[in-house]
Amino acid sequence: MKPLLAILLFFFSGAAAADITGSAYVIDGDTIDISGVRIRLNGIDTPGIEQFCRTNGLIWHCGVEATKAMRHLTKGKTVTCIGNTKDQYGRLIANCFVGDLNLNATMVESGMALAYRYYSLEYVEQEHFAREAKQGLWSGEFVAPWDWRKGKRLPKN
Repeated sequence: MKPLLAILLFFFSGAAAADITGSAYVIDGDTIDISGVRIRLNGIDTPGIEQFCRTNGLIWHCGVEATKAMRHLTKGKTVTCIGNTKDQYGRLIANCFVGDLNLNATMVESGMALAYRYYSLEYVEQEHFAREAKQGLWSGEFVAPWDWRKGKRLPKN
């Protein structure tokens, strides 16, 4: 499907386009934009851009780092996102790939995203791997992104 046709189908249909390919503009660790189509990566949740985490007593900008991780995975590469539903904000909910590399799974396996169990159990195995390996967020203390959005913060030490 040509990108322009995909975009038109996305905007003028009740369902989302099923396939969008192109260069990704990274909004944050779990949201990208391809050709003006905002895409929320399915089944994962990353720290908010202003969110902090703690490892070995040191505070780090885990939300910024999650965004950097997504930029690193997509910079200069063609990204394909496959999905057929929109969220409450009109974003396409999709699984996204660079070639055979599943970006959703990679973000969770690296510990820079959590499996968003409320919406999907697809990436739970990758989360178990990251937790066991103490990767990313699992290297210390953090507040789950869904709790952080509700106002929960790390306790002060």
